[in-house]
Formats: sequence, C-alpha cells, structure tokens
Amino acid sequence: MPHPSSLSAMALATSLLTLPLIASAQSLPAPDQDETGWRHGVAFYLFTPLRTTGTSTVAGQSADLDLDLGDVLDVLDFAAAGRYEAWRGDFGIILDANYVGIEQDTTLPGPLGAGVNVDVRQKWFGLLAAYRVADAVYGVKNLRYAVDIQGGLRYNSIRQEIDITTPGPGNPPVLGGDQDWIEPVLGVRGMWRLNPKWTGIASLELGGFGAGGNDLQIGANVGFDYQPWEKTALTFGYRYFSIDYSDTLNSGDFAYDVDQHGPYFGLKYFF
Repeated sequence: MPHPSSLSAMALATSLLTLPLIASAQSLPAPDQDETGWRHGVAFYLFTPLRTTGTSTVAGQSADLDLDLGDVLDVLDFAAAGRYEAWRGDFGIILDANYVGIEQDTTLPGPLGAGVNVDVRQKWFGLLAAYRVADAVYGVKNLRYAVDIQGGLRYNSIRQEIDITTPGPGNPPVLGGDQDWIEPVLGVRGMWRLNPKWTGIASLELGGFGAGGNDLQIGANVGFDYQPWEKTALTFGYRYFSIDYSDTLNSGDFAYDVDQHGPYFGLKYFF
C-alpha cells in the first residue's frame, strides 16, 4: 500500500496532467488574411488553472485534489504544445499536440528515510477535420462571424508512477504505470468580429466517450483575440477543463477524475 506522503506527492504532481497549453487557429480569417487559396494559422497557449479539484488513484489508493495555481507550478518540469490549422474555403485540417512532464523527489518521514520519486507524463496528438457551417455578418456595421464544427481522433498517453526506494534490499515495486489509447474528439467553435482588431471566441470540445477508459473529457473556452499586428494576434480568456479517466493495472486501480478552471494566454500567427 502506498504511504500517505507518497500519495500526497502524486496528488500534487498529477494536478498538472491536465495543464496543457491549449491552442486554436481559426476558421474566421484574420483581418486582411488572403482567402483566395489556403490560409494557415499556428498558435501556442498556456492554461493556468486557478483551482484543481478531484481525485487521483494509484495502486488502488486515492488522494483528493484541492490545489491552487501556486501548488501546481511548484512541481512543473516541462510543458509544451501547439496547434496548426489549414483552411481552404469552408474546409479545414487541424493538427493538435501537447506534452506535460512532472518529476518530483521527496523523502518519507521515519528513521529509514525512504525516497519517493513521482513521475507524471501526459502527451497527446490529434488529427481533426473541420467544416465551417456559418459565415455571415451581424449588426448595423455588418461585422463578420463564423461557426465551425470539428471531429477526429486523438492519441493519448498518461503516466502516473510512484517509485519508493528504501535503504536496504528489496525495494517495493513501482506503483502505477503508463496507459495509451486512441479516442474520438468532437468540437464546435464560434468567432465574431467586434472591430478590426478585436474578435470574440467561444468553443466546446468533447473527447473520450469511454474509449480506453476515458469516460468523458471536456474543454470549454470563452475569450478574445487582439490583433495589433498584420499577421500576429494575442489571445486570452477563461477555460474550464475536466477529465474522468479510470482503468486497472497489475498494481491496482489507476484513475484520474478532476475539474480545473482558470485563465489562458497565447499567441497566434497567420500566413
């Protein structure tokens, strides 16, 4: 059975499993972007959850999560992600990639001073098709808006491992492990121009649907693009994310069921 301190370390580390950099180009062309052929967008974002709540389970033992942003950033090792979108008319192709890594070392209380290594990794790669279902104008100024739908597949990999090292021989086995699966993803996004430099954005993405043990993954965003330069925009807003994943490994139940919310910030480049 994992020591309570090792479970606490895992709970803190796994709070970053769902700290992706989220990204999105757009089906609504950027101001002055050429629409005669293919148009492209690359974006990089950082999601900073103000609150993470839920439960992490390793080797059949669960630890509750109730963490603020400072707790999460204390154990971040490396995070990187991006998203590329190519559009021609109403049709689009989306490539989505994400990686988050955390590794934390601690020492259990007691005379033996056993060491604990917590290793957490999440990565995904998605390929989606998109279709713009609406492209029109609104208001007295005839400002443009667009709505697109998205669907495809995403490869996911999650690691939650606890490795306890004791001074003597016969260290306990590594608890937890790696899980990989492919899941369907569906999404919808609306964008509306507010003026030549500002654009509002709202999106909803659903994934999992029971594939590989991921019952449901939800991502919802509301925010704005501000484009002070011809090909580059700043983007920011608020994000809600939740995941309900569970499976059984040789060492016992393996699960991650959390909700997160907080602001996001990013950069978009159009060409």
